[in-house]
Amino acid sequence: MLRLHDVTKEFRVGAFGGKSVAAVKGVSFEVVPGEVVSLIGESGSGKSTIGRMILGLNPVTSGSITFDGLPVRAGKEYYRRVQGIFQDPFSSFNPVFKADRVFSMIKEAYYPSVPEAEWRERIATSLRDVRLNPDQVLGKYPHQLSGGQLQRLLIARALLLDIKLLVADEITSMLDASTRIDVLNLLAELKARGLSVLYITHDLSLGNYLAERTLVLRRGSVVEMGLTERVFGDPLHPYTRELLSAVPRLHTAWDDAAPVETCVYHDRGGSDGLVEAEPGHFVACARLATCS
Repeated sequence: MLRLHDVTKEFRVGAFGGKSVAAVKGVSFEVVPGEVVSLIGESGSGKSTIGRMILGLNPVTSGSITFDGLPVRAGKEYYRRVQGIFQDPFSSFNPVFKADRVFSMIKEAYYPSVPEAEWRERIATSLRDVRLNPDQVLGKYPHQLSGGQLQRLLIARALLLDIKLLVADEITSMLDASTRIDVLNLLAELKARGLSVLYITHDLSLGNYLAERTLVLRRGSVVEMGLTERVFGDPLHPYTRELLSAVPRLHTAWDDAAPVETCVYHDRGGSDGLVEAEPGHFVACARLATCS
């Protein structure tokens, strides 16, 4: 369904844009229907840049992104099938309008001929699907609702479009622990209905909880990817091991990742720099953990 092939994104920097910096370097992966893929990396690793390119908000410098076999082009028809939700739900709402305006905008853009009574019923159904009571959220201003309620409102808006892919960029990072689990369980339920999700996060535990496949991003490059149980259960790249060792554990001292003297994957990678170490489990040269 979604396919990235050798995608690179460079930004112009310096005086008069005379220099460039590569935020994403030769990234390739796919998301198939009904699959949750977790894209994990530290701040500045290029995760959100990838999400913005998939959503057509940033152009690709080189490589290609296709959806259902067609190049990604930002526009009304594309956003009918692909939607994004971002880290700060409050920034997605205009504070001078009531929260239900997001549904009015969807109707104006996509369903102008639907009768008002039918549209209100569709909204109510969509809200109940994300475990919100229409009477408690419709007609409220954004500041009168919690972050979790606003995130679920945005998911309900996406469901009204009958989307195929949701790009969820750090959507739980501003939520408390109990609300975070509610949103993750909601995504799992939507996945069971056939929705595909690209879940962008720096939190390994949440990625492990939700995704079937995991990609680990380091300085714009994929250093490891595969089934989540393999990436987390048998991490092969030292950067992945370093991330896992940094996850807080109660009553246990933190350990530094073991240094790597040599790398059996060096000079063995394909065009994307990855080696299939075992079926469905890909890893890059360990030198990517320390090289710039």
